[in-house]
Amino acid sequence: MTLTALHRLLGRPPGDLSEGLLDDAVAAGLAETDDLDWKSQLPPIRELKQSDFPKDVAAMANAGGGVLVYGVEEAQKKATGRRDVGKVDELYERALRSAAITAISPPVFGLGIHRLGQPPNRALVVDVPATVDGPHLIYRNDLFGAPIRNDADTVWMKERQVEAMYRARFDARRHATEALDNLYDEAAAGRETRARAWLIAVAHPRIPNTPVSRPSRDDARRVFKAAEDYALFYAGRGGIHPLENVDRLNPRPGLRRWNAVSTVTNDADRWKEAWAAVHHDGSVTLAAAIAGHHQNNQRRLGGHVHSVSIECAVADFMGMIRAIQEEAGTSEYEVRVGIEWTGDSPLIIHTVRNDRIYDGASIPLAHYTPVTTTVLADAEDLDFYWQVHDLTEDCINQGGITDVHLVKPPDRDA
Repeated sequence: MTLTALHRLLGRPPGDLSEGLLDDAVAAGLAETDDLDWKSQLPPIRELKQSDFPKDVAAMANAGGGVLVYGVEEAQKKATGRRDVGKVDELYERALRSAAITAISPPVFGLGIHRLGQPPNRALVVDVPATVDGPHLIYRNDLFGAPIRNDADTVWMKERQVEAMYRARFDARRHATEALDNLYDEAAAGRETRARAWLIAVAHPRIPNTPVSRPSRDDARRVFKAAEDYALFYAGRGGIHPLENVDRLNPRPGLRRWNAVSTVTNDADRWKEAWAAVHHDGSVTLAAAIAGHHQNNQRRLGGHVHSVSIECAVADFMGMIRAIQEEAGTSEYEVRVGIEWTGDSPLIIHTVRNDRIYDGASIPLAHYTPVTTTVLADAEDLDFYWQVHDLTEDCINQGGITDVHLVKPPDRDA
């Protein structure tokens, strides 16, 4: 469910976009606002980048997000009737998203595209998300400008407005870094890092979720279940998954979050201890012991990590991001994954060669530098799968390991 300008202006609660909303908007003569723009027809696919579409998207993004509704006629800025926009297929949708990425700088990601109605009243709603990357610029040959919505009109920003928006962007980045630091420190606090290495993974949405009501325990259960399913799809069962060692069915309330606490209850099983949390604002955290595991009837040392343990933990973590995105509608995430080890010996990451543990490629690490990246949580399935792979690869490469064994997405061109 979502709360768009259509819902808000019609006094409706959050919900799916529907043809009924458009009919009600026309019947009410709903007027355009800074986050609602009526359009009678779609531009031809070959002219998208040269049309007003990039400017309209950039203007909405610069003004905090909104919806472009194609298939509604207007007079004096007020909706007066419906008009058929014709057939919209997946190729056209991809062209819309491509125009928002290639014709706008910086790109606008995460467009919501909704096809509504049947002939002769087909419509298309483009939901432009809020952004922290403003100002979004439009280039025309050697000239550029920053459009923005001013009530029902699209105008060009003045120099002071551009300056203020750049300042807001830099402030948002600083705050995002601070939020990620706090999440990481909190997730790492109190872990027995002298006894065994711990993987700490945290993600914070660039635009935090602001739910109308607090997520329920059932909402949290649904997220953890979906995350587990995604993790098994990404990495299979070639290693130990941290999410299988937390209480996913009975998450406990925390400070604006739901915690999946560890199911480990005795010292003998501390080597598979794990903790996970999904926050009301869309953040997720995972802390998992990834060393000291049993291998060939022997317990490995606390600073010796099997690379497939990292793969499974990253798959679980990315599964949580994918699942919370579907629940909360978040998009871009700032992500940090680190390994905390304070024992006396260096950290060693092992891999497998010819189905046997192989130590020769490992680089002893006095310190593991946390991996940071940006994840597009609402990417297409295959693109997101490759993000799981790339983050996993970054995490194991630091230990001198080249090959990812479990996270094997198909080729993009397959």
